[in-house]
Amino acid sequence: MTRTSRFAGIGGHHSNRPQTVEWLTPPAILEALGGAASFDLDPATPDIQPWPTALHRYTKADDGLAQDWFGRVWMNPPYTNGIIGRWLEKLAAHGRGTTIIFARTETDAFFRHVWEQASALLFLRGRLNFHYPDGSRAKANSGAPTVLCAYGMQDADILAFCGLNGQFVPLRFPRSVLGASLADETWHEVVVSALRQKRGPVELADLYRAIAEHPKSRRNPHWQAKLRQVLQQGRGTDFVHHGPGQWSAA
Repeated sequence: MTRTSRFAGIGGHHSNRPQTVEWLTPPAILEALGGAASFDLDPATPDIQPWPTALHRYTKADDGLAQDWFGRVWMNPPYTNGIIGRWLEKLAAHGRGTTIIFARTETDAFFRHVWEQASALLFLRGRLNFHYPDGSRAKANSGAPTVLCAYGMQDADILAFCGLNGQFVPLRFPRSVLGASLADETWHEVVVSALRQKRGPVELADLYRAIAEHPKSRRNPHWQAKLRQVLQQGRGTDFVHHGPGQWSAA
């Protein structure tokens, strides 16, 4: 039976490949989070790392838990019972960085160091295929769902808009992170909400002003046309047309 190393990284104990104890984060994930150059430190880097993960790194020989951490941290920790909690605890205390772990949301370590201390989460859709130390992609997936955990509002903001396929869950609420949640609203919900906040018929120009700063509007250069389309599609059922340029919610 292959023994899992302290620096196995996520998924190490799921590998069926003989003598393989290190699974590496797909480089596309790092790129989506700003690239290796945006991270100051990787405190749990395997001895063989075919692509950079941060500007500085600690390997097993350095004992990352015993070292001082600095700057923005990227972490793919050793996922071994009794050990991962220590890594999550140190990242939470450091307060700035992002880690990738299994989405075992019921565990004591997750409750203590993620739910109670992280700033935001991104539950990735599906199951990842990690990479081996030679750089090749594992044929089998990790065997469990994966979550990215951000600590600090800067990393939460980056996670909110990184574009990776998954479900974003803000645990703290600065304006930009809250905006990511608002961006998940449908256009129909946005228009209904804006109309219901005003009494009586609303001029189309006033509706434009009310929605202009919404995250969905900022991301869509043709948002005014989209708004008019939503009104017309819901006319008579969800929206009432009172005359030229005047609307209200039904």
